[in-house]
Amino acid sequence: MLSKILGKNADEWKQDYPLLEQLMATQEVFWVNPLYESGCNRVITPLLGDKDIDDAEQRLARFAPYIAKVFPETKGSNGVIESPLIEISSMKQQIENLYHQEMSGRLYLKCDSHLPISGSIKARGGIYEILKVAEDIAIKQKMLTQCDDYSILDSEQFRNLFSQYTIIVGSTGNLGLSIGIMSAALGFNVIVHMSADAKQWKKDMLRAKGVTVIEHQSDYGKAVDAGRQQAQQDPNSHFVDDENSQDLFLGYAVAAKRLKKQLDELQILVDEDHPLFVYLPCGVGGGPGGVTFGLKTVYKDSVHCFFAEPTHSPAMLMGLMTGLHNKVSVQDFTIDNVTDADGLAVGRPSGFVGKTLEKDISGVVTVQDKQLYRWLGMLADSEKICLEPSALAGFAGVIKLFTESGGKKYLEQSHLLSQMKNATHIVWATGGSMVPKEMMDCFYHKSEEISRKGKNG
Repeated sequence: MLSKILGKNADEWKQDYPLLEQLMATQEVFWVNPLYESGCNRVITPLLGDKDIDDAEQRLARFAPYIAKVFPETKGSNGVIESPLIEISSMKQQIENLYHQEMSGRLYLKCDSHLPISGSIKARGGIYEILKVAEDIAIKQKMLTQCDDYSILDSEQFRNLFSQYTIIVGSTGNLGLSIGIMSAALGFNVIVHMSADAKQWKKDMLRAKGVTVIEHQSDYGKAVDAGRQQAQQDPNSHFVDDENSQDLFLGYAVAAKRLKKQLDELQILVDEDHPLFVYLPCGVGGGPGGVTFGLKTVYKDSVHCFFAEPTHSPAMLMGLMTGLHNKVSVQDFTIDNVTDADGLAVGRPSGFVGKTLEKDISGVVTVQDKQLYRWLGMLADSEKICLEPSALAGFAGVIKLFTESGGKKYLEQSHLLSQMKNATHIVWATGGSMVPKEMMDCFYHKSEEISRKGKNG
């Protein structure tokens, strides 16, 4: 039974937000953001802008020699941590056949699942924040200037310096990997508080890197709270706040400029007559929020960003829909926050992201776990690309845009129907390349089982 939340009972909430009925029943939905606002000259946030993204991009460039030296897998890109953009026409055909629906435009996969170092989108924001912390410390100690070759950071002198500091983070898994791997390489002490849904192989990998992993028998929110409290007790510690960090946010935002370069190289035009649709899996919101901020800064009204969440963890949708952001959780509405999409298993969204982007996110879709597995198998078969379940969530966005009435309504309201033949669709794949083979095989077998059941009714 739903008790009173912020002074309102269940019937009052449902009257104000009719979609709650479906959300509480963990049904799939397509929500169009009524606050979405076009306007090429609109300032997304007065606190952050182009200069901040440029600053983050320049910092990553300064660290590139260090990254290339310490992580050999980045030598080919000269220390730039970036992922390929791949057209997945065979997967598009599979989707059209399965749903008996033509999808106008071209479909691409942004393979952050295969980012070097930590194999997920978290390699963007997480690694960037640690590099910024390291730079700030080294410059403050007068051991580094921005004109230096940052490969000098790979030395006992700097590792001894950073060993006096501790990095702390709460994570469902992938953020912990990116923070842990980079922090340990630099010489920091690292503590990762991991929620109950974090996969064992991720904990094992971190421990093998010398990271202290503290396990919690509760969800993401409690792991974050524990990490935050621990950091408050140590003046030489830095807490990576996935819910509120502007540094994480800007690290993700740099992806937009990198994507623009890739699209330019492929001679893919993005403008009013050639719209870009991007579909981003969403947990607490930092990753998709930062990418959206960057994309809206670069492309303005020509890009349309949709977030995707599990039906059992629609935290960002709940916060945006009610306008209450991090003041409400899915558990408040008797939704259990239990999903195989462990990277998206978040009960309470980032208030910073929700408030910053509440007029820039085009909409949110929710998806059942079984669909993630179905698409996992389809992508492996059609494109030979293997992802972890949470990384498939973005496919819900592109599918529902064409198959749901809400999708057609969005296109009509945005005056996009006639331009869809020129559209580019990008599903953002957020993780998977570091998943152990035996685990990936289990994912694939589960996909086969779900597909068989579907065919048998």
